[in-house]
Amino acid sequence: MSSSNGKVFFGFLLGAAVGVAAGLLFAPTTGEETRKRLHEKGKEYSDELAKQVDAKIDELKHYVSDRTEDAKSRIKKAMPEEKQ
Repeated sequence: MSSSNGKVFFGFLLGAAVGVAAGLLFAPTTGEETRKRLHEKGKEYSDELAKQVDAKIDELKHYVSDRTEDAKSRIKKAMPEEKQ
């Protein structure tokens, strides 16, 4: 990630954090309700992130497996056949 992209991403995260903090401070719900909602949303986001990570891991496993088979095939073709 380039320096410019990193700054933009950091700025986005900072803005999101400030927005969440302002929303919590001015929310018309009680602290208990807010904590419950935060817990529920956190669980939802955590579950979604876990699904996405699992999907990416599966993609990576398939990619590595395909590349390994390709490399084995190329090595086998490059090796001279044994004389019988």
